[in-house]
Amino acid sequence: MTAAPTTPPKHARSGGWDNFQRKYAPYIFISPFFLLFFAFGLFPIIFNAYLSVHSWQPGSGLGDMEFVGLRNFTDNLTDPTFWLSLKNTAILAVESGLPQHLIAIPLAFAINMGLKRAQSFITAVYFLPYITSVVAISVIFFTLFSWQYGVLNAALNSLHHIPVLGVLFPGEKVNWLGERAFVQPSIAMVIVWRYVGWNMLLYLSGLQAIPGELYEAAAVDGATRSEQFRFITLPLLRPTIFLAVTLSLIGGFQLFEEPFILTNGGGGVGQAGLTTIMYMFRTYNAYSDAGVAAAMAWLLFIVIGALTIVNNLLFGRSGMGSNEAPR
Repeated sequence: MTAAPTTPPKHARSGGWDNFQRKYAPYIFISPFFLLFFAFGLFPIIFNAYLSVHSWQPGSGLGDMEFVGLRNFTDNLTDPTFWLSLKNTAILAVESGLPQHLIAIPLAFAINMGLKRAQSFITAVYFLPYITSVVAISVIFFTLFSWQYGVLNAALNSLHHIPVLGVLFPGEKVNWLGERAFVQPSIAMVIVWRYVGWNMLLYLSGLQAIPGELYEAAAVDGATRSEQFRFITLPLLRPTIFLAVTLSLIGGFQLFEEPFILTNGGGGVGQAGLTTIMYMFRTYNAYSDAGVAAAMAWLLFIVIGALTIVNNLLFGRSGMGSNEAPR
């Protein structure tokens, strides 16, 4: 008795095309991402690391690079202007970052608890500055801060005519961008106005992930809104706070557009508005020292990394005050 001839499987008959589709086509489809990442992401990082240990002037050939080891790093660490720019950056990061979260968290809590009907409209209004052009925002605030004809000075002058407030606001014009004491608060004010809506949206998303039954049970037990915010909202909002503070740290130490435009690129009176990124740009563009600028970028990376680790210790899953049970 002869066995019936067996027919080969369909995928075997179709030849190498189906085999090619299964094995290689997915890699071809995702290859543009990796090519773009290598060209515009990985390669600049590698080249910047290579450049940080070489002396090179922009515009000259790559063959003119001279290996100098860690001299670029030591030049930065012994440069008083670098430390001044780092100090200014840290102050601006605190002055602009802390108010953002102190305003955004209660605002998001209020919108989530009592303004749900108008939630879409309110979030859109607060988020609008974030998607607005940085140059347009800075130019508008530059006009508001004008010493002679600025709206802010005009508003303070109008308060002078009110008997009670006249003591606090004597009517003298404030040179917001021309006095060292006001340069950093003025820049921080612009940054807070721009990013408070972004942080509010982050916290609102985190609040909406908290089960509503917890608030209902707390209300039944007689907890007030402030107690609910303190004992329910803040502990459960820790992952969102960690994300928002991390983004604020990274953005705060990379400030460039707002201080550059408001101080006309010069850093303001006494270089009070000079940030590290501005000084890096000046070192590369004006001083034509690409190696020192590259080393400055890595030093700033180390600072941001160290602060992120501290932030993780404070607000991360294993940070102080964590509600997780010990294992």
